[in-house]
Amino acid sequence: MKNEGSAISGAFKNSIMENSNQKLDSRQQHLVNISAFTSKSDVANLRVALNEALNAGLTINEINEVLAHLYAYVGFPPSIRGIHLFKEVVAERQANGIKDQQGRESTPVVEDTTTYERGEEAQMIVTAMSAEQLKTLFAFNPLIDVFLKEHLFADIFDRDILSYTDREIVTVSSLASVQDPFVRSHIGGALNVGVTPQQLEQVFDIIRGKIGKQQADTADKVLAEVIESRSNCNGPGNN
Repeated sequence: MKNEGSAISGAFKNSIMENSNQKLDSRQQHLVNISAFTSKSDVANLRVALNEALNAGLTINEINEVLAHLYAYVGFPPSIRGIHLFKEVVAERQANGIKDQQGRESTPVVEDTTTYERGEEAQMIVTAMSAEQLKTLFAFNPLIDVFLKEHLFADIFDRDILSYTDREIVTVSSLASVQDPFVRSHIGGALNVGVTPQQLEQVFDIIRGKIGKQQADTADKVLAEVIESRSNCNGPGNN
């Protein structure tokens, strides 16, 4: 890490410090619920999940960050729908005399490197791949390589309102809920940033109860395959 004050350092260090448990904590469970219902565009259950998260002490900024993050994985419509609903929920609570905590803002990024370099650093952490491997992976379309580094990883992952573990829990919850095959890569990414297999199993247990058995069983199967592959390769990797 190039600078102790950089947002990328803070986000990754938070991942290590905040994820020492083998089980999801209460906050993380609320992240799973919000991510799953947003991704499924289940407005009724999302309204309940948003209220429960606020009641549990999650801040407005934390929840807004989750909803914004999800656009990168399930698209703008579910993300914006969730944001509009969240605005309604906060307004209703204010009208009922409930004052929710706004929460802190993201730490300003220290611009001691280029956006591309910052994004590449984050991408290497999450994927456990080298810069050369990543360039080779996206050699057919270098433009997407730039977008991933400069936008997804620099613009989004750099924001330390959520840690890397938070973001991967959110992403895995989202992709598993809609049965997107890309969940395989992000199960690997979650393991790379410190999410434990037991925590991922708990994510899928929540999805089983909230979304459906088929979605959870599929994700459990992929998790088992990823763990077996990593064991055979004797290295982290993404699958």
